[in-house]
Amino acid sequence: MSITKRIFDILPDGKVIDIYKLTGKGDAYVEILTYGGIIRSIVVPDKFGNMGDVLVGFESHKDYLETADAYYGALIGRVANRIAGASFELNGTTYDVAKNDGQNHLHGGFIGFNSKIWNAKIVDDSLELSIISEDGEENYPGRLEVTVVYKFSRNNTLSIIYNAVSDKDTVVNMTNHAYFNLSGHDFGSIYDHTFQLDADTYTVSDKYCTPTGEIAKVEGTLMDFRTPKRIGDGLMQDTIDADMIAGGGYDHNFVLNKPLNSYKKIGTLSEDIKGRYMDVFTDKPGIQLYTGNFIHGDTVGKDGCVYKRRGALCLETQFYPDAVHHPEWPSPILRANEKYKYTTSFSFGVSK
Repeated sequence: MSITKRIFDILPDGKVIDIYKLTGKGDAYVEILTYGGIIRSIVVPDKFGNMGDVLVGFESHKDYLETADAYYGALIGRVANRIAGASFELNGTTYDVAKNDGQNHLHGGFIGFNSKIWNAKIVDDSLELSIISEDGEENYPGRLEVTVVYKFSRNNTLSIIYNAVSDKDTVVNMTNHAYFNLSGHDFGSIYDHTFQLDADTYTVSDKYCTPTGEIAKVEGTLMDFRTPKRIGDGLMQDTIDADMIAGGGYDHNFVLNKPLNSYKKIGTLSEDIKGRYMDVFTDKPGIQLYTGNFIHGDTVGKDGCVYKRRGALCLETQFYPDAVHHPEWPSPILRANEKYKYTTSFSFGVSK
């Protein structure tokens, strides 16, 4: 195991963005930027023994800035996903947050964690990123101290450990917005990927992709991934299935079948062309499947690759979207001086 650092980019104001390379077994590695805590690359072997990058990413800060509305590979906070009406009440006080998704609040606001340059240090075999989100930032209460640890193990498992503590009651729901294509970031489509997820139910959304409050069974719907299913089978019905129309494909939160706060394997993404699979582990109660429905067809990424619509997908572990308005759901409220700590891992392998 080794971690090295180099300069990724220098901003006009002289600020430096570093890139850290976390090397695992053999030639496998992960690249992390201090800008946005972005995962830029994940290079792992395929069934033929060839190495390949399975993550969408870019060559410069300017490229990330121009595609900021897609949150490529970034850490998301304070609150991932949507808050309906861009407002919530906490301890009798109403907090109005940014309306950056129509009338709703999305992924932390105009200047979320994805827009910050994080402090970084190497601790043993891990990369530790940290920021302070001041009281009132994006109108959230509390001075929030945030630390996110990235660790890439010899069995090609990338773990993300989220830590936070606030001096006031606040709301926190962090995730990462990595876009995966296990056939290779430059392959062009995730239609032939197969997905299996341990979830009997999902949160039904309205036309703005915001939960209605209903939790419905996946049985008999396109949301049923309890047994492995080809992603493209559902995407082909994006204009005729009510669940698929609002997000132009999959953009849904699933309720995971596990006890609250228990860490376990919850699903597997796989593909047959290169034979890679990715097991997902988390202690969060939900996960958002987003199939890159709004990727611009002219987006130029690493190695001059042009990323196409549905050329990659996200698996965002989280509290359910808009949970702050649904007290019956697992709560994203973080009480003063309590510790927020959650872990998500992506473990890569090859089929035999």
